[in-house]
Amino acid sequence: MSQKIVVTGLGATSPLGGDVHSTWQALLQGKSGIRTLDYEWVARHELPVTFAGTAKVPASEVLTLQETKRLDPSSQFALIAAREAWADANITDFVPERLAVEFATGIGGVWTLLDAYDTLNAKGPRRVLPMTVPMLMPNGPAAAIGMDIAARGGVRTAVSACASGTEAIANAITRLRSGEIDIVVAGGCEAAIHPLPMAAFASMHALSKRNDEPEKASRPYDINRDGFVMGEGAGALVLETEEHALARGAKIYAELAGGYVTSDAHHITAPDPEGTAAARAVIGALKMANAEPKDVGHINAHATSTPVGDIAEYTALLRVFGDDLKNIPLSATKSSTGHLLGGAGAIEAIFTVLALHEKTAPPTINIFDRDPVIDLDVVTEPRTLGDNVLAISNSFGFGGHNAVIAFRSYN
Repeated sequence: MSQKIVVTGLGATSPLGGDVHSTWQALLQGKSGIRTLDYEWVARHELPVTFAGTAKVPASEVLTLQETKRLDPSSQFALIAAREAWADANITDFVPERLAVEFATGIGGVWTLLDAYDTLNAKGPRRVLPMTVPMLMPNGPAAAIGMDIAARGGVRTAVSACASGTEAIANAITRLRSGEIDIVVAGGCEAAIHPLPMAAFASMHALSKRNDEPEKASRPYDINRDGFVMGEGAGALVLETEEHALARGAKIYAELAGGYVTSDAHHITAPDPEGTAAARAVIGALKMANAEPKDVGHINAHATSTPVGDIAEYTALLRVFGDDLKNIPLSATKSSTGHLLGGAGAIEAIFTVLALHEKTAPPTINIFDRDPVIDLDVVTEPRTLGDNVLAISNSFGFGGHNAVIAFRSYN
């Protein structure tokens, strides 16, 4: 029988809070982390969308001045989340060669890249900072974590758009079950609330344009949903083999029971409306967990609040669960956090783990007029879950990337 993988540490920084506890409490209270942007570049560029989910606690308030200067904002968020998760796991004795990092991003160091290009144009090549390449490279966040915790068992970066964070966690299962690694710090990050990505997403009509009511803009499953809301931050999980965790007396939040990745091969941005490959990702994660659809007791949905995306995910879930789908409590937490892109799957994995650990499904906010086509049991107030629950967390990204992970209660 395959070695069990367990979650022993959690870390986060998000639009709802600067750590896991504050983020989770704000989520349970139905708060929104979305606000109107007051940066001068919003007006200067005349952006059509003027709101987003910025980090509740600026990285500069947590990291040293040197760290903020030498790390892109995406890496800053990653390091904050990873340090919290590592401290939470309380690992004091480990073999560096048996410690790995699987940490994702969807876009990478966009602030560093574009700021450096502006510097090049305005001041010439001699003024481009020597650290520009290490700061902008997509593996920068994972590398920063690896150096911080002395991980010598391999540091890898999944880059699969909005599925990145979930794919990184799924990849960690393979590393741990190989027997070569005891511990993996896994997760994802993003810091892309920058004028160019904001303008580009708005240009493709992907973003909500509710500038007059930003806190109510992310409306998954609402008939009037009009696009997703940008968010930023990071989530990190410490994952261990059960044997290693028990040997050191670790606290265990949940079991990471399965993970699976598929691809649509359909369209560069639009999901396959038939949901075939997305459904296979769910089935694959359940198969790895030695479970069947009837065993699932909670879903954290991708649910970005786009007209097409929410329907596509619903169609995929129907393929897997059939009529039983309407009896499974489902949370759509981007309604509170916004969409963290490459960090979304990681922060939502944390929400799924805590839902099992605290036996409480978090609420979905901003559903004012339910789309009658989507027949789901959407949790709108915190709801009690049972003692032995299997839960899945879905992530789907541009390029047709589908990633699903399954967690099981650990009692």
